[in-house]
Amino acid sequence: MLRIGVDLGGTKIEALALDDAGREVFRKRVPTPPDDYQAAIDAIASLVAEVGDGTVGIGMPGALSQVTGAVKNSNSTCLNGKPFKQDIERALGREVRLENDANCFALSEAVDGAGKGAQVVFGVILGTGVGGGIVVDRKIIRGANAIGGEWGHNSLPLPNENDLPLPTCYCGRKGCIEAYLSGPSLSRDHEKATGKRLPTEQVVLHEETMGRYVERLARALGSVINVLDPDVIVLGGGMSNVDRLYTEVPRLWGRYVFSDRVVTRLARPVHGGSSGVRGAAWLWND
Repeated sequence: MLRIGVDLGGTKIEALALDDAGREVFRKRVPTPPDDYQAAIDAIASLVAEVGDGTVGIGMPGALSQVTGAVKNSNSTCLNGKPFKQDIERALGREVRLENDANCFALSEAVDGAGKGAQVVFGVILGTGVGGGIVVDRKIIRGANAIGGEWGHNSLPLPNENDLPLPTCYCGRKGCIEAYLSGPSLSRDHEKATGKRLPTEQVVLHEETMGRYVERLARALGSVINVLDPDVIVLGGGMSNVDRLYTEVPRLWGRYVFSDRVVTRLARPVHGGSSGVRGAAWLWND
Protein backbone atom coordinates (compact mmCIF):
# COMPACT_ATOMS: atom_id res chain seq x y z
CA MET A 1 0.00 0.00 0.00
CA LEU A 2 1.41 3.38 -1.00
CA ARG A 3 1.71 6.16 1.55
CA ILE A 4 0.63 9.41 -0.14
CA GLY A 5 1.74 12.70 1.36
CA VAL A 6 0.50 16.17 0.43
CA ASP A 7 2.10 19.43 1.53
CA LEU A 8 -0.33 22.35 1.30
CA GLY A 9 1.84 25.45 1.28
CA GLY A 10 1.25 29.12 0.71
CA THR A 11 2.74 29.07 -2.81
CA LYS A 12 2.71 25.41 -3.87
CA ILE A 13 0.94 22.12 -3.26
CA GLU A 14 3.19 19.09 -3.49
CA ALA A 15 2.21 15.42 -3.54
CA LEU A 16 4.53 12.47 -3.01
CA ALA A 17 4.06 8.71 -2.67
CA LEU A 18 6.31 6.31 -0.75
CA ASP A 19 6.36 2.55 -1.11
CA ASP A 20 6.59 0.16 1.85
CA ALA A 21 10.36 0.62 2.00
CA GLY A 22 10.09 4.43 2.11
CA ARG A 23 11.24 4.85 -1.49
CA GLU A 24 9.73 7.71 -3.47
CA VAL A 25 7.65 6.50 -6.42
CA PHE A 26 5.71 9.66 -7.31
CA ARG A 27 6.16 13.40 -6.93
CA LYS A 28 4.40 16.40 -8.42
CA ARG A 29 3.78 19.98 -7.40
CA VAL A 30 1.36 22.65 -8.58
CA PRO A 31 0.89 26.32 -7.61
CA THR A 32 -1.43 26.95 -4.68
CA PRO A 33 -4.55 28.82 -5.85
CA PRO A 34 -4.31 32.21 -4.13
CA ASP A 35 -6.92 32.71 -1.38
CA ASP A 36 -9.29 30.14 -2.89
CA TYR A 37 -10.33 27.41 -0.46
CA GLN A 38 -12.33 25.26 -2.87
CA ALA A 39 -9.70 25.52 -5.59
CA ALA A 40 -7.07 24.25 -3.12
CA ILE A 41 -9.25 21.23 -2.29
CA ASP A 42 -9.75 20.54 -6.00
CA ALA A 43 -5.99 20.75 -6.64
CA ILE A 44 -5.24 18.29 -3.85
CA ALA A 45 -7.91 15.90 -5.11
CA SER A 46 -6.45 16.02 -8.61
CA LEU A 47 -2.93 15.23 -7.37
CA VAL A 48 -4.09 12.31 -5.23
CA ALA A 49 -6.14 10.95 -8.12
CA GLU A 50 -2.95 10.83 -10.21
CA VAL A 51 -1.32 8.59 -7.63
CA GLY A 52 -4.30 6.29 -7.15
CA ASP A 53 -4.90 4.03 -4.17
CA GLY A 54 -3.08 4.56 -0.90
CA THR A 55 -3.24 6.19 2.50
CA VAL A 56 -3.30 10.00 2.48
CA GLY A 57 -1.62 12.34 4.93
CA ILE A 58 -1.75 16.12 4.52
CA GLY A 59 0.48 18.74 6.08
CA MET A 60 -1.02 22.21 6.31
CA PRO A 61 -0.34 25.50 8.03
CA GLY A 62 -2.28 25.75 11.28
CA ALA A 63 -4.15 23.05 13.17
CA LEU A 64 -7.65 21.72 13.74
CA SER A 65 -9.58 23.27 16.61
CA GLN A 66 -10.48 20.73 19.24
CA VAL A 67 -13.64 22.75 19.88
CA THR A 68 -15.06 23.12 16.36
CA GLY A 69 -12.97 20.76 14.22
CA ALA A 70 -12.30 23.67 11.87
CA VAL A 71 -8.86 25.03 10.93
CA LYS A 72 -7.28 27.56 13.30
CA ASN A 73 -4.02 29.51 13.44
CA SER A 74 -3.24 29.20 9.72
CA ASN A 75 -1.26 31.94 7.99
CA SER A 76 -3.01 30.73 4.82
CA THR A 77 -5.99 32.59 6.15
CA CYS A 78 -8.53 31.20 3.66
CA LEU A 79 -8.33 27.91 5.62
CA ASN A 80 -9.25 29.41 8.97
CA GLY A 81 -12.71 28.51 10.20
CA LYS A 82 -13.22 25.93 7.45
CA PRO A 83 -14.08 22.23 8.05
CA PHE A 84 -11.06 21.19 5.99
CA LYS A 85 -10.85 17.58 7.16
CA GLN A 86 -14.47 16.84 6.29
CA ASP A 87 -14.26 18.66 2.98
CA ILE A 88 -11.06 17.00 1.79
CA GLU A 89 -12.24 13.53 2.86
CA ARG A 90 -15.45 14.08 0.92
CA ALA A 91 -13.46 15.16 -2.13
CA LEU A 92 -11.08 12.17 -1.92
CA GLY A 93 -13.56 9.56 -0.79
CA ARG A 94 -11.20 8.18 1.84
CA GLU A 95 -9.93 8.84 5.37
CA VAL A 96 -7.24 11.51 5.64
CA ARG A 97 -4.78 12.25 8.43
CA LEU A 98 -4.12 15.97 8.80
CA GLU A 99 -1.22 17.53 10.64
CA ASN A 100 0.47 20.88 11.02
CA ASP A 101 3.14 21.30 8.35
CA ALA A 102 5.92 21.94 10.87
CA ASN A 103 4.96 18.73 12.69
CA CYS A 104 5.23 16.87 9.38
CA PHE A 105 8.66 18.37 8.78
CA ALA A 106 9.82 17.34 12.26
CA LEU A 107 8.44 13.81 11.82
CA SER A 108 10.21 13.35 8.49
CA GLU A 109 13.56 14.41 9.91
CA ALA A 110 13.05 12.26 13.01
CA VAL A 111 12.15 9.12 11.03
CA ASP A 112 14.94 9.09 8.45
CA GLY A 113 16.55 12.52 8.40
CA ALA A 114 18.85 14.69 10.51
CA GLY A 115 17.18 13.50 13.72
CA LYS A 116 17.22 9.79 12.94
CA GLY A 117 17.95 7.86 16.13
CA ALA A 118 17.41 10.89 18.41
CA GLN A 119 14.85 10.71 21.19
CA VAL A 120 13.69 14.36 21.09
CA VAL A 121 13.66 16.33 17.84
CA PHE A 122 12.50 19.92 17.44
CA GLY A 123 11.77 20.89 13.85
CA VAL A 124 11.82 24.57 12.95
CA ILE A 125 10.27 26.24 9.91
CA LEU A 126 11.87 29.58 8.97
CA GLY A 127 10.00 30.56 5.83
CA THR A 128 7.09 32.83 4.99
CA GLY A 129 6.03 32.02 8.55
CA VAL A 130 7.76 30.57 11.60
CA GLY A 131 6.58 27.24 12.97
CA GLY A 132 7.82 24.33 14.98
CA GLY A 133 7.13 20.68 15.67
CA ILE A 134 8.09 18.31 18.48
CA VAL A 135 8.74 14.60 17.91
CA VAL A 136 9.60 12.23 20.76
CA ASP A 137 10.48 8.62 19.95
CA ARG A 138 9.14 9.17 16.40
CA LYS A 139 5.76 10.36 17.69
CA ILE A 140 4.42 13.88 17.14
CA ILE A 141 3.61 15.74 20.36
CA ARG A 142 0.48 17.74 19.52
CA GLY A 143 -0.35 18.86 23.04
CA ALA A 144 -3.60 19.38 24.92
CA ASN A 145 -4.49 22.41 22.76
CA ALA A 146 -3.07 21.09 19.46
CA ILE A 147 -0.36 23.77 19.51
CA GLY A 148 2.69 21.73 20.49
CA GLY A 149 5.82 23.37 19.07
CA GLU A 150 4.19 26.67 18.09
CA TRP A 151 7.15 28.70 19.26
CA GLY A 152 6.71 31.31 16.50
CA HIS A 153 3.89 32.98 18.41
CA ASN A 154 5.77 33.33 21.65
CA SER A 155 7.27 36.74 22.26
CA LEU A 156 10.89 37.21 21.23
CA PRO A 157 12.88 36.77 24.47
CA LEU A 158 14.79 39.68 26.02
CA PRO A 159 13.94 42.41 23.47
CA ASN A 160 16.51 45.19 23.24
CA GLU A 161 16.53 48.60 21.55
CA ASN A 162 17.24 47.03 18.14
CA ASP A 163 14.01 45.05 18.47
CA LEU A 164 11.80 48.08 19.15
CA PRO A 165 9.17 49.10 18.38
CA LEU A 166 7.65 45.64 18.64
CA PRO A 167 6.44 44.62 15.17
CA THR A 168 2.85 43.51 14.66
CA CYS A 169 2.37 39.86 13.70
CA TYR A 170 -0.38 38.62 11.37
CA CYS A 171 -1.97 36.95 14.42
CA GLY A 172 -2.72 40.39 15.86
CA ARG A 173 -0.15 40.32 18.65
CA LYS A 174 3.05 42.36 18.84
CA GLY A 175 6.59 41.09 19.21
CA CYS A 176 6.06 37.49 18.09
CA ILE A 177 9.13 35.50 17.08
CA GLU A 178 7.53 35.10 13.63
CA ALA A 179 7.45 38.88 13.24
CA TYR A 180 11.27 38.89 13.51
CA LEU A 181 12.46 35.59 12.03
CA SER A 182 10.29 34.84 8.98
CA GLY A 183 11.76 35.60 5.56
CA PRO A 184 9.42 38.59 4.94
CA SER A 185 10.17 39.89 8.46
CA LEU A 186 13.89 39.83 7.69
CA SER A 187 13.26 41.97 4.61
CA ARG A 188 11.16 44.41 6.65
CA ASP A 189 13.88 44.64 9.30
CA HIS A 190 16.45 45.49 6.64
CA GLU A 191 14.17 48.17 5.18
CA LYS A 192 13.61 49.63 8.64
CA ALA A 193 17.38 49.90 9.22
CA THR A 194 18.48 51.04 5.75
CA GLY A 195 15.44 52.47 4.01
CA LYS A 196 15.95 49.95 1.20
CA ARG A 197 13.45 47.21 0.39
CA LEU A 198 15.21 44.09 -0.89
CA PRO A 199 14.12 40.49 -1.41
CA THR A 200 15.19 38.03 1.26
CA GLU A 201 17.80 36.34 -0.94
CA GLN A 202 19.65 39.67 -1.19
CA VAL A 203 19.15 40.69 2.44
CA VAL A 204 21.00 37.57 3.65
CA LEU A 205 24.18 39.06 2.15
CA HIS A 206 24.05 42.12 4.43
CA GLU A 207 26.20 41.69 7.51
CA GLU A 208 24.46 44.02 9.97
CA THR A 209 20.96 42.81 9.18
CA MET A 210 22.00 39.17 9.39
CA GLY A 211 23.87 39.84 12.61
CA ARG A 212 20.60 40.94 14.20
CA TYR A 213 18.81 37.92 12.74
CA VAL A 214 21.36 35.40 14.03
CA GLU A 215 21.31 36.87 17.53
CA ARG A 216 17.49 36.87 17.63
CA LEU A 217 17.39 33.27 16.45
CA ALA A 218 19.88 32.31 19.19
CA ARG A 219 17.66 33.95 21.82
CA ALA A 220 14.53 32.29 20.48
CA LEU A 221 16.05 28.81 20.24
CA GLY A 222 17.74 29.19 23.61
CA SER A 223 14.31 29.47 25.19
CA VAL A 224 13.23 26.29 23.35
CA ILE A 225 16.24 24.41 24.72
CA ASN A 226 15.44 25.59 28.24
CA VAL A 227 11.92 24.16 28.02
CA LEU A 228 12.27 21.10 25.77
CA ASP A 229 16.00 20.24 25.93
CA PRO A 230 16.00 18.46 22.54
CA ASP A 231 18.77 16.26 21.22
CA VAL A 232 18.65 18.03 17.86
CA ILE A 233 17.01 21.09 16.33
CA VAL A 234 16.53 20.81 12.56
CA LEU A 235 15.98 23.94 10.49
CA GLY A 236 13.61 24.02 7.53
CA GLY A 237 12.12 26.68 5.29
CA GLY A 238 13.94 29.08 3.03
CA MET A 239 16.15 30.53 5.76
CA SER A 240 17.54 27.06 6.52
CA ASN A 241 19.73 27.49 3.43
CA VAL A 242 21.78 30.25 5.12
CA ASP A 243 25.08 28.57 6.03
CA ARG A 244 26.11 30.91 8.83
CA LEU A 245 23.13 29.96 11.00
CA TYR A 246 24.62 26.53 11.75
CA THR A 247 27.91 27.90 13.07
CA GLU A 248 26.97 31.24 14.61
CA VAL A 249 23.68 30.43 16.36
CA PRO A 250 25.13 27.57 18.49
CA ARG A 251 28.02 29.85 19.46
CA LEU A 252 25.53 32.38 20.80
CA TRP A 253 22.68 30.37 22.28
CA GLY A 254 24.67 29.28 25.33
CA ARG A 255 24.17 32.81 26.69
CA TYR A 256 20.47 32.07 27.01
CA VAL A 257 20.46 28.38 28.02
CA PHE A 258 20.34 27.42 31.71
CA SER A 259 23.23 24.98 31.55
CA ASP A 260 27.02 25.04 31.74
CA ARG A 261 27.20 23.17 28.42
CA VAL A 262 24.82 22.85 25.44
CA VAL A 263 25.08 19.58 23.51
CA THR A 264 21.92 20.11 21.43
CA ARG A 265 22.81 19.94 17.72
CA LEU A 266 21.60 22.47 15.17
CA ALA A 267 21.23 20.56 11.91
CA ARG A 268 20.37 21.01 8.28
CA PRO A 269 17.42 18.97 7.01
CA VAL A 270 18.44 15.81 5.18
CA HIS A 271 15.38 15.96 2.94
CA GLY A 272 15.39 19.73 2.40
CA GLY A 273 12.18 21.12 0.97
CA SER A 274 10.80 17.59 0.67
CA SER A 275 10.66 16.95 4.41
CA GLY A 276 7.17 18.35 4.89
CA VAL A 277 5.58 16.19 2.22
CA ARG A 278 7.53 13.10 3.33
CA GLY A 279 6.37 13.67 6.89
CA ALA A 280 2.77 13.88 5.68
CA ALA A 281 3.19 10.45 4.10
CA TRP A 282 4.74 9.10 7.32
CA LEU A 283 1.60 10.10 9.26
CA TRP A 284 0.47 6.58 8.36
CA ASN A 285 3.52 4.98 9.98
CA ASP A 286 1.59 3.16 12.73
